[in-house]
Amino acid sequence: MTTSTSAPVTAPSKTAVAARTRGLRKEYGSTVAVDRVDLELPEGAVLGMLGPNGSGKTTTIRMLLGLVRPTQGEIELLGRPLPEGAEQSLPHVGALVEGPGFHPFLSGRENLVRCAAFEPLLPRKEIKQAVEDAIERVGLAQAAHRRYRGYSLGMKQRLGLAAALLVPRKLVVLDEPTNGLDPAGTREIRKIIADLHAAGSTVLVSSHLLSEVEATCTHVAVLHRGTVVAQGELTELLQAGGSALQVITPDVEAALSALRQAKISARPLGEGLRVELAGTSAPQVIETLVQGGARVFEATRWKTGLEELFARLTEAEEAERGMSAVDTLDGGRR
Repeated sequence: MTTSTSAPVTAPSKTAVAARTRGLRKEYGSTVAVDRVDLELPEGAVLGMLGPNGSGKTTTIRMLLGLVRPTQGEIELLGRPLPEGAEQSLPHVGALVEGPGFHPFLSGRENLVRCAAFEPLLPRKEIKQAVEDAIERVGLAQAAHRRYRGYSLGMKQRLGLAAALLVPRKLVVLDEPTNGLDPAGTREIRKIIADLHAAGSTVLVSSHLLSEVEATCTHVAVLHRGTVVAQGELTELLQAGGSALQVITPDVEAALSALRQAKISARPLGEGLRVELAGTSAPQVIETLVQGGARVFEATRWKTGLEELFARLTEAEEAERGMSAVDTLDGGRR
């Protein structure tokens, strides 16, 4: 796991990786979109890439797929360097980036047939079945005959995902895959990601929906202002977010008084209080509360949520730069 508010320095990973970047930087004129990104995507993981607008998520993904050349840095995709190994690596990668693009006057099925014809790993005799399987998988069977120009945003997203899944992939990259989808569609995408993971595929998901990332991903990478500020296993990052105890008690004032006398940091929260465990332990906290006359109904370890962790990381970076979080959240570049 790597956490930092500047460019993180990581030791070489011993874990097999599906993709890796080192010192990745992309400049557009005087604008630095991505700066010194060191990213590792473990093989078989579902990695959620998070970041406010302007954090460099889409630019990083486009460089990872060979769609944009980096100004500096190195990229390794499925064990081969880019751009030299693109011809060997990219056929094993399915991607949906910045919304799909199809022929408006063709049907969804006809568009997929055209996509399938360019798949080097798909024999011509298997194209028809592969198209039908992909259509069924993303829930477009009832609309496959309709022209693409009449598709809703959610249907377009589904068709783009179908194109990415025409053949089994070692790596699937999804940039905002639930954009335009209703709750039912979002649940279907979550199931597709789970199925890919169960089948051994590596999945990279860029999303602004923290709840979806927390529900589907095994790893996360947080980008902010073009730099990775944290990456690692999701459970480890959440546990590292801070050690605290949530105590349910009807005697909040008595509890706070006892803890303050013991120099233990705490604050009211809901039906009880949150107690920081820095310099103390859970048994010591309970003992202090009981001796202070506070009734303890329940005490559980505090679990940091992804939203709280994300806010803490990005706000810490802004504080270091002397800027507010609002300045970044309103940024326009990706």
